[in-house]
Order: sequence, then C-alpha cells, then structure tokens
Amino acid sequence: MRVKITLECTECKQRNYNLMKDKKTHPERMETKKYCKFCKKHTMHKETK
Repeated sequence: MRVKITLECTECKQRNYNLMKDKKTHPERMETKKYCKFCKKHTMHKETK
C-alpha cells in the first residue's frame, strides 16, 4: 500500500517535499538528506504526518 508523506526540514521546520512511500516495505519513519530552499543547504528531512 502506497501512502503520501511529507518531509520536514529538521533545522527550519519547513515542510518542503511530498513523496509516496510503500508502507509494507518501509514501515518506519523516513529520514533523508535533501536540499532545503529556505536554509539554502542540504539538511536532514524527517517524515511528518
């Protein structure tokens, strides 16, 4: 089952990315390093509700 998720920057708390994720293969919360246009650098982004 694929669900929509939102990624939030850990530094500035802006919600930057919307993705689709497969809950069956990745049940845990996603964390990835992505570019934040508000911080203007690569930061860790965490999955939010």
